[in-house]
Amino acid sequence: MSLSDLIRQHLAALRALLVLTLVTGLLYPAGVWAVGQLPGLRDKANGSIIETDGRITGSSLIGQSFTDADGKPITWYFQSRPSAAGDGYDGLASGPGNLGPEDVVDTPADPALLASGADPEAAGFEPGLLTQVCTRSREIGEREGVDGARPFCTPGGVGAVLAVLGTFAHDGTVTPTRVVSVNEPCPAGRAGSGPVFLAEYQGVRVECARYGEDYSTGRIVPVAGPAPADPAVPADAVTGSGSGLDPHISPAYAEIQVNRVAAARGVDPAAVRDTVAAHTAGRELGFLGEPRVNVLELNLDLDRRYPVSGTSGGA
Repeated sequence: MSLSDLIRQHLAALRALLVLTLVTGLLYPAGVWAVGQLPGLRDKANGSIIETDGRITGSSLIGQSFTDADGKPITWYFQSRPSAAGDGYDGLASGPGNLGPEDVVDTPADPALLASGADPEAAGFEPGLLTQVCTRSREIGEREGVDGARPFCTPGGVGAVLAVLGTFAHDGTVTPTRVVSVNEPCPAGRAGSGPVFLAEYQGVRVECARYGEDYSTGRIVPVAGPAPADPAVPADAVTGSGSGLDPHISPAYAEIQVNRVAAARGVDPAAVRDTVAAHTAGRELGFLGEPRVNVLELNLDLDRRYPVSGTSGGA
């Protein structure tokens, strides 16, 4: 190949590079941006940002927590659903937790570390998904003044799960010789004794769990208990979304929060209920998804309509 042909080919390649850079790197992005600024699309294209008094308070598409500096729910705000994205609603860590329906057994805390003053997490305690759900349901029930009981949860707010040890038959049945409530640890210095959610199982006394013992050889049996099959605390109140960023809650979760928010703001619950209805969206196209309430928009609207004295609002 002659030098002139080589130069000609390289110049053609350079021209193609420049043209494609102009079209795909400049003209196309600029065109997409311009379309996004059209009326009706601008807000969504710019992230659905919500501003209050010239200050950005969030996005209608991304949830956030409404808690104080200690992580406690602020009484005059509706609370969002739980989030496993980072420390909560972290867009850089979007995703669900790694626990699934079979994660019903907790990792117990070291009683020696607890006795030394360590908090449960530092002492090694890792709740399974069931205990997380039970604990949240109990706390929400107490906060909202409703029954926080739900199936497969103990009155103490942990997973009602037994390890049944004994003789296993070929047909899968088991004759229990020992039964342990695996999520209810024995009090320090009282191994084998202590309160448990169930006195006996198939005629065998139920024991509390002794730290360090392995119950994996037993059959894990969740116990439904006497709680209603349709709990007062709805599922979205105790479980996070797949993204961890869901800005909505169900109308059922909003409803059980109405009285608390109304009392904290000093207004009639009917007025708060009307505001909830104003921020409740129905199913898309009438049949896709479920009705939902945007928590940030609702709380901001409540701040405008019924501000709390002594606070700056600012959800």
